Amino acid sequence: MTRQQPPGDTSLVLYAEDVERMNRLLDEFLRLSSARLSFLVDRTGRVITRRGQDLRLDVETLGALAAGTFAATREMARLVGEEQFAGMTQQGQRTQMHLARVEDRTLFAVIFDEKTTLGMVKLYAGEAARRLATVFEEMRNRRTAPEVLEAGFGQSAKNALDDIFRD
Repeated sequence: MTRQQPPGDTSLVLYAEDVERMNRLLDEFLRLSSARLSFLVDRTGRVITRRGQDLRLDVETLGALAAGTFAATREMARLVGEEQFAGMTQQGQRTQMHLARVEDRTLFAVIFDEKTTLGMVKLYAGEAARRLATVFEEMRNRRTAPEVLEAGFGQSAKNALDDIFRD
C-alpha cells in the first residue's frame, strides 16, 4: 500500500487505492459524458490525477490557471451576493472546459468538444463530483493506526548510540 501526501494538502494522506478509486470514477464519467479529458486539482492548482484521451495538454498549467480562475470568479460571485458558486464553464469555438467544485479543497475539471454537450457534461459531472466528495470524506475520516514500538526499543536505541559515540 503506497501512500503520499496530496500536493498542497497536509491534512489528507492519499493512498494508491484512493487514486485508483478516483480514476475509476473519472473513467466512468468520461465514458458516460463523452468528454475528452478530466482531472482533479487541489485548491493550490496542483493536479491530483487525470484521465482521458488527450493527455498531451499541459494539464499542470491548466490546473493552476483553473484554480486561480475559479477562486477569482467565486469571489466575484460572493461580492454580488451569490454564496452558492459551485461551477463554471469556459466556452471556445472547438473546445470547452467545465469546472465543478468537489468540497472546498478540490476542483473537478473537464475538457470536452462537439462530441458531447454542456448539458451532458454538467449532468454527469455533478454526479461524479458527489461521488468524489465521498472518497475525500472517507479519506479524511480514515484513521491510521499509530505504529507501536517494541518493548525495550528505547534501551536498545540508547545502547546503540552509546556504542557509536564511545571514546
